[in-house]
Amino acid sequence: MLDALAPARRRFVLGVGALLALALVTVVVLTVVDRKPGVTPVAQDAQPPVLIVPGYGGSTTGLSALVDALRAKGRTARVVGLGRTSTGDLHDQANVLEQAVRDVLHDTGAGSVDLVGYSAGGVTVRVWLADHRGGGLARRVVTLGSPHHGTAVAGLAADLAPDSCPTACRQLAPDSDLLRELNAHDETPTGPLWVSIWTDQDKTVVPPTSGRLSGAVAFSVQSVCPEDRVSHAGLPSDPAVVATVLLELGRGAPSRPTSSVCTA
Repeated sequence: MLDALAPARRRFVLGVGALLALALVTVVVLTVVDRKPGVTPVAQDAQPPVLIVPGYGGSTTGLSALVDALRAKGRTARVVGLGRTSTGDLHDQANVLEQAVRDVLHDTGAGSVDLVGYSAGGVTVRVWLADHRGGGLARRVVTLGSPHHGTAVAGLAADLAPDSCPTACRQLAPDSDLLRELNAHDETPTGPLWVSIWTDQDKTVVPPTSGRLSGAVAFSVQSVCPEDRVSHAGLPSDPAVVATVLLELGRGAPSRPTSSVCTA
C-alpha cells in the first residue's frame, strides 16, 4: 500500500507511524515505572506490640498512662525515643521509627506492629508508612490530636519567627510541601486500619479538625463524651481516650466507641 504513495506522502505516513509507536512505548514504560508493588495487609486478629510516637519536641510526658494501660492488657508497649531528631525533619523522625519497628519485631518475634501517634507523632507515622513501605507491617494506626492538615500555630511561627521554627515546625504549617505530598492522594493508604481522634478543645492544633484523616474511623472526643474538656496535652492520659485506644487496638474492627468509655 505504501508503494502506491508518492515518495513525499510515503515519508509523511512513515514519520507519523514512527511518532505513534514512540508515544505508545513511552506510555508503556511510564506505566511500568510508576506501578508500585502491592501491599499485603497483615492479619487483623493479631495483638502485636504497640509503638507510641511522641509529638513535636519528643516529650514523653503523659504517655505513661497509655503505656501502663496497654501493658495491663498484656500488650508489649514502647514509646519511641526521638532524641535529637525531635524537632528536625519528619523524614528523619520516620527513620528513627523504622529502627524502633525493626527492634520491637526482632525482640518479640512478632510479624506486625500497632502504632499510636500523638500530635506530630501521627504525621511521623504517616511519613514512615510512605518512606519505608510500612503498610505491610502496620496492623492498626491510631492518631491523637495530629495536625494532618497543619496547624495555624506552626504557620504563624514560620511567618513571624522563622529562626525559632525548626524544620518539623515548618513542615507542620498548613499547606507545607510535606503535608501537600501526604494528602495529595490517599490519606489512609492500604495496609493498616486507621483511626483518627482529636479534641474540640485543642489550642495547639488549630483548627482541631486538622486531626481528621479521610478514610479513617474519625471522631472527636466530645462527639462521644460531650462533657470531656480534655486539652491537646491531656489527650494521651485522658481516661476516656485511653479506654478508646484500647478498644481501637483490639481484635474487633475499629469503630466509634459508645459512651461507656466516658466513665472508664
